[in-house]
Amino acid sequence: MALRNLGPRVAIADTRIARPPAKEVNPHYTTPEHRAWRAVVVARAGGRCQDPACASPARGARLYADHVIELRDGGDALDLANGMARCAACHARKTLAERARRMAYLPKG
Repeated sequence: MALRNLGPRVAIADTRIARPPAKEVNPHYTTPEHRAWRAVVVARAGGRCQDPACASPARGARLYADHVIELRDGGDALDLANGMARCAACHARKTLAERARRMAYLPKG
């Protein structure tokens, strides 16, 4: 008697229509204290990206106040020494690298 393959028991998500959940904003980022911290970090940068790996730090692009050590990794939320102004490209590069580093430590299984 031949056994037939019944196929997968879990449906495969169609990525064309399945959307990831909406990003949840950390409430800290909406506080007046964070806005003040952000303003000081960006102002002291003088309009330049402070990331040492930036290809064009003086281009005058929009700057983001970035936590050098991210909050979820134990960084101090309002310590000016934990702040660096980064252009959008450097901010995205750093954030993606940190996310990849965190994902590498997830338990398998």
